[in-house]
Amino acid sequence: MTTTSTPAADSARRARAATLIAASLGFGVIQLDVTVVNVAVKQIGDAFGGGVSELQWVISAYTLMFASLILTAGALSDRFGARRVFTAGIVTFVLASMACALAPSIAILIGARAVQGAGAAMLGSCSLALLNHTFREPAEHARAVGRWAAGASAALSGGPVVGGVLIAILGWRSIFFINLPIGVLGLWLTRTYTQETPRSEHRGLDLRGQIAAVIALSTFAAALIEGGALGFANPGVLAGFATAAAAAAAFLTIESGSCRPMLHLSLFRRPAFLSPALIGMLVNVCFYGLIFLFSLLFQSQHRMSALQTGLAFLPMTAAIMAANLLSGRLSEHIGAARTVLTGVVIMLAGCTGLLWTNHATSYGGILAQQLLLGGGLGLLVPAITRTLLGSVELARSGIASGTLTTMRQTGSMLGVALFGTLIAAHNRFFAGLHTALLVSIAALLLSATLTPILTPRQRCRERVLPNDANRTARTSEPNRA
Repeated sequence: MTTTSTPAADSARRARAATLIAASLGFGVIQLDVTVVNVAVKQIGDAFGGGVSELQWVISAYTLMFASLILTAGALSDRFGARRVFTAGIVTFVLASMACALAPSIAILIGARAVQGAGAAMLGSCSLALLNHTFREPAEHARAVGRWAAGASAALSGGPVVGGVLIAILGWRSIFFINLPIGVLGLWLTRTYTQETPRSEHRGLDLRGQIAAVIALSTFAAALIEGGALGFANPGVLAGFATAAAAAAAFLTIESGSCRPMLHLSLFRRPAFLSPALIGMLVNVCFYGLIFLFSLLFQSQHRMSALQTGLAFLPMTAAIMAANLLSGRLSEHIGAARTVLTGVVIMLAGCTGLLWTNHATSYGGILAQQLLLGGGLGLLVPAITRTLLGSVELARSGIASGTLTTMRQTGSMLGVALFGTLIAAHNRFFAGLHTALLVSIAALLLSATLTPILTPRQRCRERVLPNDANRTARTSEPNRA
């Protein structure tokens, strides 16, 4: 029997395709801005005369707000509809990008980057919800999520190259202007074709917890960054650490006593949830902190142009993508725990090999170590994501995925803040780099001790998850690199 296409069926197919493109653009652009700015740090510093601490804030302000707000953005999505919040996220992100591009001072640039991070949290929390609502048939859903993930990985991997090309041709401000056409297209597709998701009027917003989380993360990052320039005995730095500790304690108290918490602390009592969440944070401290230092190394020490710097990152990001594809097959053969341990050991080898880096070391002398760092990260992130999602009920998979994203983004922010501070404190680049590598090795060794908690029993559970749960696990794999 043959089937004939009807106008209604064609319209539905166009709407689904447009929704997929819109969701991919929204998630891809926030991944792009994770890496594209690293290539521009020297040009931004030259333009505004900023030191290492100011450049740390240009990157950390974005990840700080992204990490702080993504769980609340998910609650807003449930309460007001994913389409509405996604649209607000696009508008916020584009306007903040324009403010970044036109910023007359580094202080305004940092503020605009923080607003950009808030928009990123809305986009990141809603893009997958739109796909889940639009693509209901399992096979069609799997294909859609696969394409969505591929777009995110391409944006993350291509960010340094795109940034290098744009800076070489148009200057550093162009890396923010490029978000305008992407955002406008995504906004038009969303408003024209995307359907609203069901709304939960009773979904609460944990405003007290959210305020405490932002205060805790921002004051800790500020104290860590400024400690490198002012010294950790400075009264203002000590006050920052004290405020962060008090806010963190308040956050835990609020969350433990709330009937609708932003962060479900009970999940952390499950070893198979706690272990991958901590590993995700620790490896991001190492990887993204070193990415920031590599940017300074290539441009300040090796005197590379922005385009050359972007191309210098390409092998590492290619290794991440290749290892992402290999991770699932490896997990099937040796299990999640051994896959994660393999990735950690590979990253350890890369960090150890970099300890001998000095002024005379060429780019070729650190290429193999970069490949090891990227390959190790690409292997372990999908494995910890599947393990974490397999430790919770299907109904809580969104909360679990958001928690992992929060932990990883927090690790990224802390890595940039800490490693940049080490450079400033030593006042000698390679001394600071070697200390950062020792910190990375310690974080990876701690991660290795956590991998036995990813038990064989957990791996068996992953294999027998229902189709819908397996599908949900795959949807979070784009938390990849």
